[in-house]
Amino acid sequence: MHDEHRYLTETLRGQLTRLERLLSADVHLPDGLDDVHLPAWLRRTEGEQRLPASLAVVAAIVLQIVLPSEFALRPHLLLPVLEVALLVGLIAANPVRINRESRALRAASLGMLAAISLGNAVSAILLVRHLVDGSAGNSAGALLATGAAIWGTNVIAFALWYWELDRGGPAARAKGEDPHPDFLFTQMTAPEITPPNWEPTFLDYLYLSFTNATAFSPTDVMPLSRWAKMMMLCQSAVSIVAIALVISRAVNIFK
Repeated sequence: MHDEHRYLTETLRGQLTRLERLLSADVHLPDGLDDVHLPAWLRRTEGEQRLPASLAVVAAIVLQIVLPSEFALRPHLLLPVLEVALLVGLIAANPVRINRESRALRAASLGMLAAISLGNAVSAILLVRHLVDGSAGNSAGALLATGAAIWGTNVIAFALWYWELDRGGPAARAKGEDPHPDFLFTQMTAPEITPPNWEPTFLDYLYLSFTNATAFSPTDVMPLSRWAKMMMLCQSAVSIVAIALVISRAVNIFK
C-alpha cells in the first residue's frame, strides 16, 4: 500500500508540474529571465534546419515527374516546374534555418504545398478511374509502382501540411508565441524524460503522416484542433482507398 500511495503521489506531482509549465507559457517575465524554465517547444529558438523539409519536397517532385503520363496532370511538367521555382525562392529566403517570417514567404510555401497536393490528387483520381474501368494495364509491377509513388507523395504532402500549419508553421513556432499546439507529441506530455532542447521538427511530422497513412488512425501523436483531425481523417481515407484498390487489382492480375 505504501508503494502504491507513493506511486500515485509521484504521478500526481508530475501531472501538476506539466500543468504549471503549460500555464506558465502565458506568463511574461522580465527580459533575460523569460523562457529559461520552459521546454524548447514553448520558447523562442533559433529555428529548425531547412534541409529535411527541402529534401522531402524534392522527393515529392521526383515522384511526380517519374509517374506515367496517363496518371499525371497535363502538361506533365507544369506543376513540378512551379514547385521547383517556389522551393528555390523559399531556400533563398531561409537557406539554413527557418526563422524568417513574412506574408510572401507564407504564401509561397502554402502555394507550393497546394501544387504538390493538387498534382497528387489528380494522379490518385486518374489511378482510381483506370482501376475501376479496367484500363490500368496488365502489369502488376507497374501498377504497384504507380500506386506506391502516389501513396508516398501523399505521405510527404500531408507531412508538409502538418508541419506548415501546426502553431502557424516552423517560423512561427521558432518564435514560441503560441502555447497551444495543434498536435500533441509524446514529448510534450512527458517533459521529465524529454531533452530540454526538444521541439517538433519536420521528421516528427513525417513520422506522424506515415503512421496515420499505415495505421489509418493516430498512434502516439494526438490531433487537438479540428482542422488537424479533419486532415488526418482525409489522409486515412485516401490511403485506405488507394491501398485497397491497387492491391486488389494487382492480386487479380497475379491470378
